[in-house]
Amino acid sequence: MSAPTLTGFDLANRENFFEFCQANATWQIERNSRGEIVVEMPTGGESGFRNAELTAQLVVWSRLNGAGRAFDSNTGFDLPNGAMRSPDASWVSKARLATLTAEQKKKFLPLAPDFAVELRSETDSLALLQEKMTEYIACGVRLALLLDPAQRSVHVYRPDVEPEVLENPQTLDGSPELPNLTLDIAALFDTEL
Repeated sequence: MSAPTLTGFDLANRENFFEFCQANATWQIERNSRGEIVVEMPTGGESGFRNAELTAQLVVWSRLNGAGRAFDSNTGFDLPNGAMRSPDASWVSKARLATLTAEQKKKFLPLAPDFAVELRSETDSLALLQEKMTEYIACGVRLALLLDPAQRSVHVYRPDVEPEVLENPQTLDGSPELPNLTLDIAALFDTEL
């Protein structure tokens, strides 16, 4: 795989950054709030399987709830701080999506999701993921989770409170932000290929 092509793109411009990502579609690319490009590695089989399970749980809840839409790890969000992030799983209310134009919905969504989840793989830096979680909350995410299968812990982030670390939880209740969402954490942590 060749390195991303940078020539001809003003990456500080959101429209140009979207075009840059489209031109380099085989790469998982994010941009942090300082405008630095971050190229993410593809995950291994275990992380990919866990991420699929996480997304499936969120989609099932979202369909039953009916108040919003679930998104997978390929969805980009242009955050208010200038970063473009792609959480491993996320959810946005229909009311907020309704404020976007049809054209905006085809590109990176110009908002922070209501709910964002990052699933730590063996190659991910815990400190960088914690920084990303803090960024999500600062940009308007109402509930953010950092799932760490290796440590069997979940870091829970909410606005205006210190992050909470849950050790070896079996389930996680998304209330009050996401009523009736119960994530089966044991299925995410204990699942083997």
